[in-house]
Amino acid sequence: MFKNINSLIRGLKYGECVFSVAKCRKCDFHTSFTKKLNKKLDEPTNDARKKGIKSTLYYGAAAVVVTAGLSYAAVPLYRMFCQAYSYGGTTAVGHDSSKVETMSPVRHKPIKIKFNADTAASIRWNFKPQQTEITVFPGETALAFYTAMNPTDTPVVGISTYNVVPFEAGQYFNKIQCFCFEEQMLNPKEQVDMPVFFYIDPEIMEDPYMEFVNEITLSYTFFEAKDGLKLPMPSYAR
Repeated sequence: MFKNINSLIRGLKYGECVFSVAKCRKCDFHTSFTKKLNKKLDEPTNDARKKGIKSTLYYGAAAVVVTAGLSYAAVPLYRMFCQAYSYGGTTAVGHDSSKVETMSPVRHKPIKIKFNADTAASIRWNFKPQQTEITVFPGETALAFYTAMNPTDTPVVGISTYNVVPFEAGQYFNKIQCFCFEEQMLNPKEQVDMPVFFYIDPEIMEDPYMEFVNEITLSYTFFEAKDGLKLPMPSYAR
């Protein structure tokens, strides 16, 4: 390319244009030379631009594929991590009444427990807590109730999971008895009351991250029990 450009420039030395730029600007030789020069200079720019566009498209497509893969893998990986280390609101200890006999309530640390109820789109149940909140003390047992009702004309089998917020409080929220991870069949128009018997481990007082935690939310979510349905299991339930 540069060889051709040099040839064109050498040709100018013998023409009238080299001596009078003002006179040359509209001559046929100058016009033809300018077009050829611009074309030669644009060739590498266009090639580089095309390569840049292709590279951008390749990187963009790769980013989309990687992002989609991570999205599908994030949920099971997150559940495995939470169950192993008691994060994400899953409780690490539960269904254990042995500690109840020896623990003492910590009266100077009241904790408000809020209750929440949700249902998946696949199940047509009316599900709600009977109380919006209660106040408990670490080391003190408490009893709460949820109500579920099947308004349909067919029997429905449901199964629930739960979560605790803030996440770090999950390891101190201990259930002695609850209805989670067990199938519940409700006949048409049937309504049932489901108890949750629990306590807050007094060891929460020794955790510096729990010093300013005065409120914990317990959430239950019901799903329709179907073949292949797998719910996240807290480590105590395994």
